[in-house]
Amino acid sequence: MNMNPASQMTQQAAQPGGATSQQVALFNSVFRENCPFKFVFGGITGFALGGVFGIVMSSFEFSGPQLTPQLQELSTREQMRIMLKDMGNRSYSSAKNFAVVAAIFSSSECFIEGYRAKNDLYNGAAAGCFTGGVLAAKGGVRASAFGCAGFAAFSTAIDYWMRHSE
Repeated sequence: MNMNPASQMTQQAAQPGGATSQQVALFNSVFRENCPFKFVFGGITGFALGGVFGIVMSSFEFSGPQLTPQLQELSTREQMRIMLKDMGNRSYSSAKNFAVVAAIFSSSECFIEGYRAKNDLYNGAAAGCFTGGVLAAKGGVRASAFGCAGFAAFSTAIDYWMRHSE
């Protein structure tokens, strides 16, 4: 008789982290298929990614010949203070924009997927069209149409690549 406790585990035994397979399934159904959760999670991750993107992109602005003569005359400490303040402002602005895009896209894709009861490329395309149209709505109908088409094409291409790269 084998007395090894690990060999006596069943299908419903503890997963890494102490959760049973039923608890994992419940977690997946509550959080992964929950549109309000996707909205919040998309906004948070978009904010984080946008913040990093903003820092990286703003750091390129103050290099080399783009340094203005007025900024070059300041002390190194003053230059650093101005640059860091600008990096923070740009990072925060980029983070807010990414959060809005991610929240709109992820929640609209979730609602479309729930309505269609399918998980395919058309969900991402429709969500991309909706997101692009909403984000460009202030520019008028033509801007909304171009935003819809552009974002739909981009999200479809990314979704296609993600599904076929496995």
